[in-house]
Amino acid sequence: MTRKFEDFVYERPDMEQLTERMNELLQQFSEAGSPQEQQALLTRMNELRSHFDSMAAIARIRHTIDTNDPFYKEEQEFFDQQTPVYQGFISKYYTALAESPYRAALEEKWGKQLFRIAERTVKTFTPEVIDELRQENKLVSDYVKLTASASISFDGRELNLAQLTPYTLSTDRETRKRALDAGYAFFAEHETALDEIYDKLVQVRTSIARKLGYPNFVQLGYDRLKRSDYDAADVAVFREQVRKHLVPLASRIREQQRQMLGVDRLAYYDAKYRFPKGNPKPQGDADWIVDNAKRMYAELSPETDAFFRMMTDRGLMDLVSKTGKAVGGYCSYIKAEQVPFIFSNFNGTSGDVDVLTHEAGHAFQKYMSRHHEVPEYLHPTLEACEIHSMSMEFFAWPWMELFFREDTDKYKYEHLSAAILFIPYGTAVDEFQHFVYEYPEATPAERKAKWRELESVYRPDLALEENDLLNRGGYWYQQRHIFRTPFYYIDYTLAQICALQFWSRAQSDSKRAWDDYVRLCREGGSRSFSELVEVAGLLSPFAEGTVESVIGDIGAWLEKADIRAF
Repeated sequence: MTRKFEDFVYERPDMEQLTERMNELLQQFSEAGSPQEQQALLTRMNELRSHFDSMAAIARIRHTIDTNDPFYKEEQEFFDQQTPVYQGFISKYYTALAESPYRAALEEKWGKQLFRIAERTVKTFTPEVIDELRQENKLVSDYVKLTASASISFDGRELNLAQLTPYTLSTDRETRKRALDAGYAFFAEHETALDEIYDKLVQVRTSIARKLGYPNFVQLGYDRLKRSDYDAADVAVFREQVRKHLVPLASRIREQQRQMLGVDRLAYYDAKYRFPKGNPKPQGDADWIVDNAKRMYAELSPETDAFFRMMTDRGLMDLVSKTGKAVGGYCSYIKAEQVPFIFSNFNGTSGDVDVLTHEAGHAFQKYMSRHHEVPEYLHPTLEACEIHSMSMEFFAWPWMELFFREDTDKYKYEHLSAAILFIPYGTAVDEFQHFVYEYPEATPAERKAKWRELESVYRPDLALEENDLLNRGGYWYQQRHIFRTPFYYIDYTLAQICALQFWSRAQSDSKRAWDDYVRLCREGGSRSFSELVEVAGLLSPFAEGTVESVIGDIGAWLEKADIRAF
């Protein structure tokens, strides 16, 4: 019988028992006399890993749904403390894999990617850094709790950051300004605490890196993300392509926006307000959106039909913003049940449809990859993961009329142009993080100054007016990835370039594009990023000329759009 999420059993892992059993199996693995024996032991170790990972996922989901729940708050603190210990087991496991005398036979069965992951992960851990890893986890949790605690008085209501979003998209320009300023006032009020949390994160990560033999945290950050076929130099080539080809297109889109809004200059509170009659909105509530999504996924393919019916029937989504709920959206996977879970904060904007299709892309990939025995292959490295999510947003286009009705064309223009506008911002986040970790001694004020410098390069078209926090470079406080997962954010931009290729291909041959997408999802994490891009028949974002070639069709489509009708 298939259980609903609310009935999933949670039990705190017994770390003493886990330690004893993992050490015992690792010893047997090192003494094994054949590849078959080692393969059997790998299966048993993966069963232990599945239990720990599943309990950690359930605890995280239930904690982020209600950060005020004292039981799951305590359980999250447990995992903050014990995950570094668990990482120690995984490091030993990977060391044993990499040093196996039967490595060739194991690679033939499990594939080379597992060993690439093993080699990089081994480099990122030593028992000497466990206390600092615990400190890092706690600091990230401190940031999550701080941002989730926001209670902002606005128009007679107490709102969290997500609930404030609809006001930032109001048709009334003054309301947008007041709403954004109220949100930034929260960050300004907690500026000292945010600077302290981030400064401690930078210092502890730098200390961990040096103890592990790295000159700074940059390459450690890349190795943590298991990047095996590109490095910081390749990413720098991509950033240069963005500056050269995408920033000018983004500026043309902003100029169209300025003209549509009829303002002398776009201000920060105009950035996400794209049309004089208001941005497109879904024409119903959360339940209505889900009902239409059921129809969409039933018609898209048999695979998506079965997948989404499972998600709804088993209660594997928590979508609506509420008091005490953590900000943001994510997709998790519970290995013990072989199911994904979607978490989001619906707020009545077009972002509700975007986040549902985006996280459904992640969840669909995990659903299609559940046949992989190797836990590492349930999902790929993060930049490849984002191809699934961002591409799903575009594959959903033929059904957008279900959600937006007469505003469908407006939605499509907004969605596609927003993808272009996002890439320079995401690239700025990446360059900012390279600065931060290459110069860990920089002060909070110097970091903010660097952010303002990068904004002027990548997003030169928005006036910050008199907002003190923004003028001093504090916009990035709200970007949780900067705190939680260093160097992750460029993944979204790399994936967006790939997703835009799927968009372009779907315009001329939607079946072939979809078949390539499903094949990509089935591969899960069994290959590296570049290999997966090749499997899907896509151009590498790192290759010179890719960005320019990709945006050609996009620019032409946007220029043909009848913006006067919006």
